[in-house]
Amino acid sequence: MIFGNRTLWRHLLRGALGFSALAESLATVNTTIWPTLVLMPFALWMLKGCPVCWTIGLFETVANAIHQKLERE
Repeated sequence: MIFGNRTLWRHLLRGALGFSALAESLATVNTTIWPTLVLMPFALWMLKGCPVCWTIGLFETVANAIHQKLERE
């Protein structure tokens, strides 16, 4: 897995933190630049790139969970 995580909960937590940091970063860009400079790299790290990369990782994580469940049966 390149973009996915081991568990769905971990991936969703990373997404929530990443999207929150991205939104806060974009909201503060007009007032002061420092929160943007700190939060934008954090958001990109949590999302493993861009929001599309996070979405691809979500599909990978779900597919991997289904595959592991079918292997156990």
